[in-house]
Amino acid sequence: MSSMGWKSLLSAALKEGVTEARARIFGHVINPTGQRSAHKILRKKLIGEKVAQWYPHDIKKDDPLVMAKEEQERLSKLQMLKRRGKGPPKKGQGKRASKRNK
Repeated sequence: MSSMGWKSLLSAALKEGVTEARARIFGHVINPTGQRSAHKILRKKLIGEKVAQWYPHDIKKDDPLVMAKEEQERLSKLQMLKRRGKGPPKKGQGKRASKRNK
């Protein structure tokens, strides 16, 4: 009977050693308890650079002519709204200030 105990003990130790060696060789993680771990997620490549390369470079931010044209369009729209009386109120004359003065 003691020989059966030694055999099972020896085979379990051998199996564990083989498992550890295999994990070291192939880069696996030993998880005998089966608990969740973040290893699978951390093992993946980071994709941020790839995503950033997919989208083209925004030339609006670099070209001063485009920026000047956009600013001119914004100012002309604001001027049109002011003529119609729909522009932003002067400082200190908004809803909040008018409530305070009543």
